[in-house]
Amino acid sequence: MSPIIRPANTDDIPSITDLLVREAEARCAIDPVLWTVAPDAAARTDHALKEALTAAHQPFRQIWQIAEQDGRIIGVLHAMCLPVPPIYAGRHGEPGLILPDSAVAPDAPDGTVDALVGSAEHALADAGASILLTAHVTGATWQDVFRARSYEPLTLYLSRADIGADIAPPDTETRPATEADVPGIVARSAEHRRVLARIDPFWETHPDADARFAAWMTKSLGLADRDMRVAGASPDLQGYIIAQPASRLHFPPTHDIAGTGVIDDFHHLDLADPAVTPRDGHGARALLRSAETAMAARGRRAAFVVCPAAWHSKAELLKDAGYGLAMVWSIKR
Repeated sequence: MSPIIRPANTDDIPSITDLLVREAEARCAIDPVLWTVAPDAAARTDHALKEALTAAHQPFRQIWQIAEQDGRIIGVLHAMCLPVPPIYAGRHGEPGLILPDSAVAPDAPDGTVDALVGSAEHALADAGASILLTAHVTGATWQDVFRARSYEPLTLYLSRADIGADIAPPDTETRPATEADVPGIVARSAEHRRVLARIDPFWETHPDADARFAAWMTKSLGLADRDMRVAGASPDLQGYIIAQPASRLHFPPTHDIAGTGVIDDFHHLDLADPAVTPRDGHGARALLRSAETAMAARGRRAAFVVCPAAWHSKAELLKDAGYGLAMVWSIKR
């Protein structure tokens, strides 16, 4: 008998929490540093679920659905309407995203995952999403269902869980960014965005992207939780990189993210051609190592780097630097 798919309610929280903690433990078995399970994982998840299911004002639209069979909850799916970053046009509105804090019981019948995903797609479409995204951890059972439902890789999340093991000595090729570097960072970012737009129309640039990015870079210079590094002399910078703390967009509340850093904004002239791996790539590697050293100095052991799936030169550079695939975001139009 097929399970019943329905919206979650507060009575479901204990069962959902149990499923999500078990799923977190499975992720931890894949990579115990990147996916460290929080000591109070159950309490964190319980709190997050109560907020999501009862709070009158939410920062974004959330959807929680469960699969139920014979009065027992055997699966849960979490989805959201993803706010569009201000540097992108977002002409199709907020995409719908199926998040990785979704799970099914080991004894759930075949088709449970597919039924949850199909129901979530309908709910996200009803919420106005015309583009659908999914996030799954490599090795998870969900990826086959996403592939069968015509999702294609959009963004790779490559990780390294030993960045404190080989801290690089001080280098003279990179340095901390200053306010005087903002125009050069914006120029390199504009180049980065042009490549993204060629790779996939999903990343269509907003007309005011330069001004918006400049304002965010100026503000970021005053944020104490991140390190901004540049290579070269202003205004003709060779590249820039920003290492910042991990966020809950990528990590469910079951995981302790205190020891994890994320690199999203990273571009260097070595990576200007997304199809061709740089012959040397020394400058880009030096910039990456400087960010790793900064994260290690903050006590972060794991790094998560965001890389478009079709940006092959960046992906190859990261793999050569010891990064492996940890999570994939896929798209269905």
